[in-house]
Amino acid sequence: MGAITRFRESLRTGHVCLGASITFTDPLITEALADSVDFFWLDLEHSAMTPQALSGHLLAARARNVPALVRVQGSGTPFIKPVLDIGAEGIIVPQVRTVEEVRQVVSDCRYVPLGQRGFGPRVPSNYGRDSGPAYIARANREIYVAVQIETLEAVAAIDAILAVPGLDSVAFGPWDLSGAFGMLGDVEHPKVVAAIETVIAKARAAGLAVGSGMGFDPDYAFLMAKRGVQWLQVGNDYDYLIRSMDQITVAVRARLAGSAGSATAVAPGHR
Repeated sequence: MGAITRFRESLRTGHVCLGASITFTDPLITEALADSVDFFWLDLEHSAMTPQALSGHLLAARARNVPALVRVQGSGTPFIKPVLDIGAEGIIVPQVRTVEEVRQVVSDCRYVPLGQRGFGPRVPSNYGRDSGPAYIARANREIYVAVQIETLEAVAAIDAILAVPGLDSVAFGPWDLSGAFGMLGDVEHPKVVAAIETVIAKARAAGLAVGSGMGFDPDYAFLMAKRGVQWLQVGNDYDYLIRSMDQITVAVRARLAGSAGSATAVAPGHR
C-alpha cells in the first residue's frame, strides 16, 4: 500500500494521524523523523525552501514510505503545479477565501476530465516511464487536496467549499483564524472555538477529513483531536531541536547546582 493510500485509510478508520512540519532544507531532517510520524507537512509558506531542497525532502519521505503533504505559498497554479510534478503526494493551500478559489485549487491538482492540471509529472511518472492512462487515473485518485480554513471569508463560505468535488480535506490554521477574528493567538476564544467546531461538524458530516497545523503544543493537539480533528501537524523541526536542547541544559545545570556543595574542584590540566 502506498504512503498516501495508507494515510487515507488511517483517516477513514478513525486513526488520528500526527505529523511534523519541516522548514529546514537538509533532507536528513525528514529521514531522521520518518519513524516518529504519520505524515510530513513540508512548509513553503513560512520558510525560504528552494525547489531543490523540497525535492530532497520529498525523495527522503518517499524512500521511507511516509506521506508528504506540501503547504504551498498560495492558491495560484504556479505554486501548485511544480510541487506536484516533483512528487508531492498532497497539497495544503493556506488562506483560501472563496469557493471559486477552492475549485481552482482542485482543478490544478487533477488531470482532465476532473481538472486542468498541466501534464509534466517528472518524479510521479517515474521520469516518463509510467505516463499513460494508468498513471493519470492513479494521480487523479490519490493526490490529497486540502485547503486551510483561516479566514472569515472561508468560514462564511464553508458549506459551498465543502461541496467542491475533489476536495479531500479542510485544515485549520488556528493562529491565523484567531487573527481573522481580531484576537491573534487567542485560539481558545469562544468565537474562534465556535467557528472551529462548526467547521469540524460540517466537514465530518460531508465526509471530508479535518486537519490542523499548530505549534509545539501536545495539550492543544489533544484538545483538537477530541473536537474531531483527524490529522495534526504538531510543531516543527526547529521546535524539536531547541526544546530538547533547552530541556537538557536546564536538567544538567540543575543537577550541577545541586551537587555544587559537595563537588571537588579539579585543577586545570587534570580533567
